[in-house]
Amino acid sequence: MEFHCMTQPHIERLPAVLSRLGVSRSSLYKLIQQGQFKAPLKLGPRSVGWLSTDTDDFIASRAQAARMRSAA
Repeated sequence: MEFHCMTQPHIERLPAVLSRLGVSRSSLYKLIQQGQFKAPLKLGPRSVGWLSTDTDDFIASRAQAARMRSAA
C-alpha cells in the first residue's frame, strides 16, 4: 500500500526526514543499510536529500505493520 500526502513531491533534507520519522541520524542510516529505507539522492558534492514520497511511504508501511501486529 502506497500513501502519498496531498502536496507535491519534494526533496527533504536530513533534519526534516529525522523529524518526520522520529529517529536519530544513526538509526536512519542503519535503516538504509538494512534496506528498509531508501538511500538519499545526491544533490551536490556535499549534500543529499530524500523524496518526500519515500518518507510518506515508509511512515505508512510502519503504521500498517503496527496495526496488523495489534490486530493479531
